[in-house]
Amino acid sequence: MIRIYDSWIYGDIMADKRLLDAFYEITGREHVLTDEMMSRHTTFRIGGPADYFVMPGNIGELASLIRFLYENGTPYTVIGNGSNLLVGDRGYRGVIIQLFHNLEQVEAVGETMIRAQAGALLARVASAAYDASLEGFEFAGGIPGTIGGAAVMNAGAYGGEFGSVLTDLTVVTKTGEIKTVPAKELAFGYRTSAVAGESYTAAEARITLVPGDRSVIRARMEDFRERRISKQPLEFPSAGSTFKRPEGFYAGKLIMEAGLGGCRIGGAEVSLKHCGFVINRGGATAEDVRMLIADIQERVMDKYHVMLEPEVRFLGEF
Repeated sequence: MIRIYDSWIYGDIMADKRLLDAFYEITGREHVLTDEMMSRHTTFRIGGPADYFVMPGNIGELASLIRFLYENGTPYTVIGNGSNLLVGDRGYRGVIIQLFHNLEQVEAVGETMIRAQAGALLARVASAAYDASLEGFEFAGGIPGTIGGAAVMNAGAYGGEFGSVLTDLTVVTKTGEIKTVPAKELAFGYRTSAVAGESYTAAEARITLVPGDRSVIRARMEDFRERRISKQPLEFPSAGSTFKRPEGFYAGKLIMEAGLGGCRIGGAEVSLKHCGFVINRGGATAEDVRMLIADIQERVMDKYHVMLEPEVRFLGEF
């Protein structure tokens, strides 16, 4: 049904001076927050306080931070811009490491390659590819996520997938080792990869594209953009598609045909514009969303005998 990630507690880590001092030494005091509301860092605009919120400024700091946390047994989660997260109302007992706004360098390398750090938005990478007259990344231009998130879940749209254009990925292991892994070793599949399973943290990607006509690339990007605007409820906070596509079906179509369009619990609602989206109509809590997702799963299962698997990642305490 619904899997809740990373909800364990490591001793009493609230206001732990030893941890704070270590974070300050690794990243600088200005990059460390305590009791930071996660509603400020998710596209759902939902989520309680994280004990620690740390923003490393480069890959070396990221590696040092992960090594320290691993050696001290402190729970942590790495996020981008929070576009695929539902964080519990009671928050997260541990350390949130945010790469968005920090590790976000993007540059064209040679004639056909784009190098992008894990915190870079996919839209920015698509724009860089356009500027370099490179085609093959247009599909990602409207996905509201980062390179790191795309690597974890093999983000895709309109027939394109991240794994199909990735050359290699620089990762940080749970022990703080920095290494580069070829794309063919990352077992990309539908909304999955070996990145999370191997306890890797994505740090930087090299993407290989093909030379193209900028006018054609721009037209394709505009077409995808118009399709998103017309079909998706972008005017409301959400985490994008709520469910993975079940084999042989479309989640949104099943939900619509089950009569669940507009179904609402608290501030959470099944979008009438696209039933595959649960949206925050205003003031929704994580519990509202969790309960609505569970209700959708139950009713679709009862009617169609299909179990919908959430694409949204659940994090923290509910």
